[in-house]
Amino acid sequence: MIYELRVYEVFPGKMEALHRRFEEVTVPLWQRLGVTIVGFWNTVIGPSHNQLVYILAFESLARREEIWQQFKNDPAWLAALAETEKDGPLVKQISNSFMTPTTYSPLQ
Repeated sequence: MIYELRVYEVFPGKMEALHRRFEEVTVPLWQRLGVTIVGFWNTVIGPSHNQLVYILAFESLARREEIWQQFKNDPAWLAALAETEKDGPLVKQISNSFMTPTTYSPLQ
């Protein structure tokens, strides 16, 4: 199993719109594509309170790439992206890391 940690630095005032897009469009689409969602978090204390952090799990990097291409080209996603960003982007910067669990990790 491979885990992807994604951190979104959100433009000020855009967090609610980003949450709405995830809840109404992104998460249902990922569920349809077979993405395993580990969780989503808001940063409460840290370098920025305008961060959304989430972790996804995939069988392999190859499977992740396959799913991600399907997602990026999905007409529902493209329509939602255009609609939600008609007044400008919601996310200023995205960083991601790919991780594998240690042998002693409860989450494998």
